[in-house]
Amino acid sequence: MTKDYKQITGDISQYTAELRKASPDTMNSFYAMAKAATADGALDKKTKELIALAIGVTQRCDGCIGFHAKALKDLGATREEISDVLSMCVYMGGGPALMYAADALRAFDQFSA
Repeated sequence: MTKDYKQITGDISQYTAELRKASPDTMNSFYAMAKAATADGALDKKTKELIALAIGVTQRCDGCIGFHAKALKDLGATREEISDVLSMCVYMGGGPALMYAADALRAFDQFSA
């Protein structure tokens, strides 16, 4: 089964918008936290997004993989950088991480096309 990460992120975005209407305080707080956590600091934004992609892979979260793969494409990450991070995911997470690492590379390629 091939996953369409543009479709996955689009579907999630539609319903996070709905959730934002239904629970604005929680969602606004989440987005404020995300903005603060991803801002350049001791680590730059791209490095933080590489970490986020790795966490998405090891937590087996398709939405996380999609959103962070797109962010990395937008930040100018290379396929080689993505592959390096995914290698660490496989090393630390074994076979299950390998399945999602392959999907993460697919997501990056879909957003890069």
